[in-house]
Amino acid sequence: MSRACSRSRSKIRIAHGRWRRQGLEPARRRPARFALPDGPGSDHGSCALEAKGGEALKDTRYGVSAGGGDASTVLNRIVEIEESGIGAAWLTTGGAGIDGLTVLAAAATRTNRIKLGTSIVPTWPRHPIVAVQQAQVVEALAPGRLRLGIGPSHKPAIQAMYGFDFRAPLGHLKEYVHVARTLLHDGAVDFKGEFYEAHARIAAPMPRVPVLASALRRASFEYCGAETDGAISWVCPPAHLRDTALPALKRGAERAGRPVPPLIAHAPICVHERVEEVREAVGEQLAIYPKLPFYARMFADAGFPEAIESARWSERMIDATVAHGSETAVARQLEALIKSGATEILVSVVTAGPDRKASWKRALELVGKLEAIA
Repeated sequence: MSRACSRSRSKIRIAHGRWRRQGLEPARRRPARFALPDGPGSDHGSCALEAKGGEALKDTRYGVSAGGGDASTVLNRIVEIEESGIGAAWLTTGGAGIDGLTVLAAAATRTNRIKLGTSIVPTWPRHPIVAVQQAQVVEALAPGRLRLGIGPSHKPAIQAMYGFDFRAPLGHLKEYVHVARTLLHDGAVDFKGEFYEAHARIAAPMPRVPVLASALRRASFEYCGAETDGAISWVCPPAHLRDTALPALKRGAERAGRPVPPLIAHAPICVHERVEEVREAVGEQLAIYPKLPFYARMFADAGFPEAIESARWSERMIDATVAHGSETAVARQLEALIKSGATEILVSVVTAGPDRKASWKRALELVGKLEAIA
């Protein structure tokens, strides 16, 4: 383990004591959950990974998902995240809701330093040239701050809504990334594949804009290692990241003869001590994920076959996946994600208890403190 990684973890331990001394830690505490067992590769810290893709992937350890609500609400939330000292704000585009890249263009004019990312923009509804058109706007308004995360989404959402023939999602993603990344980084693309044809130029290359892709299982992580500027996971238990994601990411990078790109772990957290209320909140706010085949298979791969059998969150799945408890407990659980190989953590806040606004602010305050000492 490098000295930089050791210093980072020492700072987290110091911070735990500081929170207690300052009275920021509630009196009632539970033992940390989300435990990461020892095993092959458990010493792979983020410092072993070399970030690629320009300024937008540097000097940030924590980000927060800002989605939910109308455009004004989301825009104000991004401003709040920046004011909390957090390094990145992310938006997911899904269904017929508001478009993440459009909101990020507005956020670029309201913020000064925060990184702005999509996690993700679905590939099927828009041609990659269109995504590049939008990305150019955000990059021009917020130079060096955009992170373009893309992914195929899911068959139930894409096929039911758009009527597309949702097939070969990884092959579809590969062509999309190739077109978008080539056009952004080289300034021109000339491509004809199974899913896309693209012949275009832009005014000037934008090599600082990293093109990241969603990943859940071995094949997608290996692809990300070979051909993208980083992988974005979602609700993956730490052991799955350590034992499956990181080795696959490294294999892909080695095969392509390139540095290992960043692994951004998108993880739910709930800073709340009452376990029953945490589990209830997860069941309400994240209910869809075990029902989706991609996620159910990922959970089964990670040792949770009940995801396929019941299509719902089990207590085991929640305790392994959702960082919850007191500030100290959640900080330790997020540290386990870094230890598992994550370069950066993208937090989605699960709010619990009778005062959901207070629950959100409590989580935001914690992530801001973690970013400050990272």
